[in-house]
Amino acid sequence: MINCKYYLNTYKKKIQSEESLFLFNEKTIEFHRTIKNYQKTPLFSLPGLAKKLKVKNILIKDESKRFGLNSFKSIGASYAIYMYLKGLWKKKYNTELTVDNFWKTDINKELGSFTFCTATDGNHGKAVAWFSRLIKQKAIIYIPKDTANSRIEAIKNQGAKIKIVNGNYDDAVWQADNDANKNGWIIISDTAYQGYLQIPAWIMSGYSTIFKEIENELLLIDEKSPDIIFFQTGVGALAGSGCSYFLTKQALKQPKLVCLEPLSADCFLQSIKNGERIKINGNLDSIMAGLNCGTPSMIAWPIIKENFDLFLAIPDNYALEAMRILYYPQENDQKIISGETGASGLAGLIALIKANELHELREKLNLNEETVILLINTEGDTDPENFKKIVKLMPNV
Repeated sequence: MINCKYYLNTYKKKIQSEESLFLFNEKTIEFHRTIKNYQKTPLFSLPGLAKKLKVKNILIKDESKRFGLNSFKSIGASYAIYMYLKGLWKKKYNTELTVDNFWKTDINKELGSFTFCTATDGNHGKAVAWFSRLIKQKAIIYIPKDTANSRIEAIKNQGAKIKIVNGNYDDAVWQADNDANKNGWIIISDTAYQGYLQIPAWIMSGYSTIFKEIENELLLIDEKSPDIIFFQTGVGALAGSGCSYFLTKQALKQPKLVCLEPLSADCFLQSIKNGERIKINGNLDSIMAGLNCGTPSMIAWPIIKENFDLFLAIPDNYALEAMRILYYPQENDQKIISGETGASGLAGLIALIKANELHELREKLNLNEETVILLINTEGDTDPENFKKIVKLMPNV
């Protein structure tokens, strides 16, 4: 079996509130509540699995239920597009485009027509296409050549135009940016790079809704704050947002944070080991497709570098096992449909518990029978055919 890789963070320092103000935004939920079919996604407790894995409790936020899109990405893309249009409105009319009147406004008539553009492995592109369609605008989505057909069709079903890039996700990001600049399209990317920072910051702010919902739900179920949170980390937008939220909430216990990546796309692990943000090359070919990213987001990198406790890269077999465990629940636990990327947080927990080479980390993270774990199921079965093949086998818990 291929061994996991890890790095215990030596750069870690407590985040300063002023450093994260541009990300930490409880009020994003006020905007999201105005979108048709908004419902908070469920936070499930899995005591049966927790007992099996010898921890106190496992909580999982199921983002596969978000807006019927089977992933969390709509939360960030919608807020970023709203903030972009809000800025144009302010510039043109010198008044605020408020949440209350956004949906009453004819954007085409008042601000004109737009083409929103992004690169994606599937979920983010679908989210941009969905919200563009919702506000009667166009979308062009750039996709790496090896993206599953089901994910491509899901984007097409939202009315977007597709461009296949002969390369990986990073190549698609470059091509989308290049073509957008030539054609006057608006890039809505969740990764930040030189000269492109504001919209990715809005996307990360948009993800605050997820964590506000978690905080509210913890109060309702009288559950203590999580001791360890596992964040699957592609370019780092979700992880950076969650870090900013939990570490600036004085009412919540500050948790240990784990950055989880595939072995074949471990750009944060390699960057933290080198002490600077770097790009990794080679085949980014993990089944955890949403994590097949070769370069950390310029905004997410410093936040994650200074505040995450552990950087962990795992082989794909742990993701397969995690998908099966969620599909075949323990005892009376909730059955959860989780895709390859969605289950990767649980995959990291399983690796920490089972992999011999990670034994020392359990003690360093205080992972024991009193530990409450928080996971985020970032996607459902976004590749249905592959999902069915994977869950044909029972898990070996």
